[in-house]
Amino acid sequence: MERRKILTALAQGGIAATTIGIVGGCNKTTSTASSGTASNGTAGTNAALPNLEWQMATSWPTSLDTLFGGAKLFADRVSEMTNGKFKITARAAGELAPGLEVLNVVSQGAVPCGHTASYYYVGKSPVMGFGSSLPFGFTAQQQNAWLYEGGGLKRLQEFYAGKFNVIQFPAGNTGAQMGGWFRKEIASLNDLQGLKMRIPGLGGQVMGKLGVTVQTLPGGEIFQALQTGAIDAAEWVGPYDDEKLGLNKVANFYYYPGWWEPGTTLEVQINLNEWKKLPPEYQAVIQTAAAEANMSILSRYESQNNEALQRLVQGGVQLRQYSDEIMKAAEQASFAIYDEFAAKDADFKGIWDEWKQFRDRVYAWNKLNEGGFERFSYSQLQ
Repeated sequence: MERRKILTALAQGGIAATTIGIVGGCNKTTSTASSGTASNGTAGTNAALPNLEWQMATSWPTSLDTLFGGAKLFADRVSEMTNGKFKITARAAGELAPGLEVLNVVSQGAVPCGHTASYYYVGKSPVMGFGSSLPFGFTAQQQNAWLYEGGGLKRLQEFYAGKFNVIQFPAGNTGAQMGGWFRKEIASLNDLQGLKMRIPGLGGQVMGKLGVTVQTLPGGEIFQALQTGAIDAAEWVGPYDDEKLGLNKVANFYYYPGWWEPGTTLEVQINLNEWKKLPPEYQAVIQTAAAEANMSILSRYESQNNEALQRLVQGGVQLRQYSDEIMKAAEQASFAIYDEFAAKDADFKGIWDEWKQFRDRVYAWNKLNEGGFERFSYSQLQ
């Protein structure tokens, strides 16, 4: 079916919602949210569907056109697939809420939805790491496999509903990230001792185990913190976004791989009360738009990062690989942390046991098939 026909069918209510996990009841009308408006309208081809306008908080500055652009793509698709009857406006970090407070305002119902990364909120529960990325965890492809087909999304939606009154859907992936910017060379574990580094999530906890003084800052504050010396190092995403933030102007050593984020998922978070009020057609639209954003953001990064990396290197950036000593110590610290969480947090353990089994299976398969192809093909590069 042509894309326009699909959009028209959705607007006419011809495609019912097939939600994953926690859905709850749905009504045909929606009461006004504190930061959004709603009324029954006659726009489009199905007058029974309400006219809705939502505001969406995000964790991204508008300068990051892939991250914020992905949030805007999601919002635009919702409007397009409902013939303008359901409008969502993406707002930059700081407009509706600080960049690291998106989950909080959505959970409280102050804003009906948001676009963020779950690992910003691991302080609330270590389970939040699963939604984005665990150190030495999944690549983007493996993460999608676990979420969509391995039961991961269902488990996380059950947790979010009970803990935060939120339902979430994957809506972006950065792919394998880089290992951060450093003002000095990092050759050994000793060089990490006392280093002040911006790194969020469980990766930050691992770095803390290795002697790093960890700080969590939103993307828009990293440049100034590095420039003033408030921090000695920082990680963000990868060459394309890091170049946009100008991190190469305030730190010269660029490390890889980003072992703490081998395939980081971003997500749309929706207040569960507002979700339950949506007609099934609109719930289906949200899931479809989120899935497109999930693939689009990953595709953009895969397309853009290498060219950006070449520009950075040509401009004098020193590319460095983490030593085996650091990699092995980081992996050991990561799994020691997971064992600690599992021993004292039943929610984490319940997901961890399933996640680990899936990891073992998908690693074995990818090592054999895709890994074999990559080992040969990459060895041919000059």
